[in-house]
Amino acid sequence: MKTFKIGGIHPEENKLSADKPIEVLPLPSKVYIPVSQSLGAPSKVIVEKGAVVKTGQVIAKGESFISSNVHSSVSGTVTKIDDITDTSGYRRKAVFIDVAGDEWEDGIDRTPEIKHEITLDRDEIVRKINEMGVVGLGGATFPSHVKLMVPEGRKAEYLIINGVECEPYLTSDHRLMLERGEEMVIGVKILMKALGVSKAFIGIEKNKKDAIVHLSMICSKLSGIEVVPLKVKYPQGGEKQLIKAVINREVPSGKLPIEVGCVVNNVGTALAVYEAVQKNKPLIERVVTVTGKTVQKPSNLLVRIGTPVSTLIDHAGGLPEDAGKVISGGPMMGKALTSLDIPVVKGTSGILIMKGEESKRAAALNCIRCARCISVCPMGLEPVLLAQLSENQLFERAEKERIMDCIECGSCHYTCPAGRPLLDYLRLGKNKTGILIRNRGKK
Repeated sequence: MKTFKIGGIHPEENKLSADKPIEVLPLPSKVYIPVSQSLGAPSKVIVEKGAVVKTGQVIAKGESFISSNVHSSVSGTVTKIDDITDTSGYRRKAVFIDVAGDEWEDGIDRTPEIKHEITLDRDEIVRKINEMGVVGLGGATFPSHVKLMVPEGRKAEYLIINGVECEPYLTSDHRLMLERGEEMVIGVKILMKALGVSKAFIGIEKNKKDAIVHLSMICSKLSGIEVVPLKVKYPQGGEKQLIKAVINREVPSGKLPIEVGCVVNNVGTALAVYEAVQKNKPLIERVVTVTGKTVQKPSNLLVRIGTPVSTLIDHAGGLPEDAGKVISGGPMMGKALTSLDIPVVKGTSGILIMKGEESKRAAALNCIRCARCISVCPMGLEPVLLAQLSENQLFERAEKERIMDCIECGSCHYTCPAGRPLLDYLRLGKNKTGILIRNRGKK
């Protein structure tokens, strides 16, 4: 069974909502839509207080090269444009809308009919994906149209679709593959056409046997798309780890997948591409897993962007009495929320409610030099050294020790017997080192 070679761990899975079909969450009374929802520059707000907007209408334009459009996920009235805390914990500009019905923009195909024929050419596909605000839904939220613009001197050979969903608890991608597999595969074909490649692989871990069987059946009628079963191993959903597992190519330090002829997209992104190109539908909603060991009704919910997290939790039976922490994402790479009014954004894959006893961190003790963090690092780094450099603000040295290669998977943190907050220091170090690199480039 295929997998990546270096490092990796096997945390308890807890896929409590794997058998829960996707439910459509009823519209909230208000939404708060941040205008910075991609890995890039914030979008420019183009609506004003008092404006009446429709579902699918552009409310913020992505004007920079790495940026994306943001659309209204509801119809209603813009009550204000103000800052709000987002899932990262930072204050971001957002458009506040009071919901009034659900009137959609003209031209969006909302029929359930699956549209198979791809009529747009490569350039038109890239423009449409840009126009519809599609970003990577695997977590990084990189603008999808930029990924399809292969740099001069590089050539895409393979498209790799990430159906791994290796984060414990999360099941939204699993349910998408089962319930929207046909449309998702058409999205794969669209991405292949945009890249000009003839071969695509869909990587799925073997703990999702039903998804492997279902997509294999769909792809058996097509040429050039292959489902690749993978051994269960965290963090196989990292694009560099997935490339290694699927085609045994290794992305060099500091480089992107295109260096080895690959472009990687998430299954949710492939579905969003299908809806954008074939249905003219902007990215205004996504599937979010709401889960936890004491959550009354673990669920996979189709949620409009901007919906407060509290609305999702209420639908899943409310906040359990023993709740200790609410996390956006999974337990390994997710971030604890400071408020339940924080809105769902394009990158929100799950809401995990952890019990008080399991959400408490163990007291940090002195490092015992066991090297477990080094043995599990999937990037071949020395997490203990990088954490020490970050703690002591030695960011130039951290850069030389390849801190920017860290994928923030948390494997080191998870395995540390001394309870050292390694991931915290690695995130801090990456942030500060990134600022250092950018400032150097401005001189």
